[in-house]
Parts: sequence; structure tokens; C-alpha cells
Amino acid sequence: METLLSIIFIYIFVENFVLHRFFGICPFLGVSRKMETAVGMSMAVVFVMTMATLVTWLLYTFVLVPFNLGYLQIVTFILVIASLVQLVETVLRKISPTLYQGLGIFLPLITTNCAVLAVTLLAVRMEFAFIESIVFALAASIGFSLALIIMAGIRERLEMANMPDVLQGSAVTLITAGILSIAFLGFQGMLSL
Repeated sequence: METLLSIIFIYIFVENFVLHRFFGICPFLGVSRKMETAVGMSMAVVFVMTMATLVTWLLYTFVLVPFNLGYLQIVTFILVIASLVQLVETVLRKISPTLYQGLGIFLPLITTNCAVLAVTLLAVRMEFAFIESIVFALAASIGFSLALIIMAGIRERLEMANMPDVLQGSAVTLITAGILSIAFLGFQGMLSL
């Protein structure tokens, strides 16, 4: 139980996939303009990361390793992720057309989001057990979501701020992401696995 709690804390705060490892920067910067789209993307990423890790761990453990097909690991994992993203896209189109339109091109980009692939690969490379893998994926996706939602809140406030023209847009977004990353460094060293 202590290991699971450590995994949760570490991958939400200490080794956050966006702010520490810099995975998933494209959707992080692209979808964080509005809180509504950030929350929608967060839910989609939590679902895809968790389900992809569940399925890929099972495939790796019970198919790829026993049949000596480890060289197909990346291809297999990408196919699983692409299938899950298609499922999320279809469900969102039916349930919430507004959110589907708001996410735009970033929803299919979850397929190429290196954070999703990184979680699936790291779960097997770090030799996590099944439950640890699921907790790891859930924590990593919650960490991604936390960073995305914090950034969306900050960017919405920055829209109202009076700042020099040279800082508006991408400049202030990247500076803010850097400061947010430094703030998360404060959790470094609190726990380790």
C-alpha cells in the first residue's frame, strides 16, 4: 500500500510528465487556452492513459514476452493507443459535440501524444506489477491533467492582464510553463520508490 501511495504522489507532483519530463507539451500548450477544453482533454487523457496501460501491460506480459515478440512492443502499443483514441473520439462526438469541436485537432493528437506512449512503455520497463502499472498510469494522467488545468486557469487570467505586446501569446505561455515547472520542483526529494 505504501508503494502505491508513493507512486501516486511521485507521478502527480514530483515526476509530473509535463512539468518534469516534458512529455505531451503540444496538447499542454494547445488545449490550455480555455478551462472547458482543458478539463475535457484531461478526462480523455486519463481514460486513454489508464486503459492503454491496462491493455498494453496484459498484451506485453501474456502475448509478447511468452512468444518472444518483444520487438513488436512499440508497434503494438501504438495500435492500442490509436484504437482507444478512436473510441474516445466516437463517444465524445455523440455525447458532447461542443467539447468535441472545442478539442478539435488535439483529440486525435492524443494518439501521437508521447506522454501516453511513455506511460505504457515505462510501466513495463520499470517492471511494475499489474496494479502498480494501473496506479502509475492513473497518477501520471492525473499529473498531466493537473498541469493542464492549472495552466488553463493561469492563461484565462492572463487574458485580462495588462502586459507588454512582446510578452503576449506564446511568450507569456512558455514563461508561465517554466515558472510552473520550477514550482513543482519544490516536491523533489520528498519521496522515492
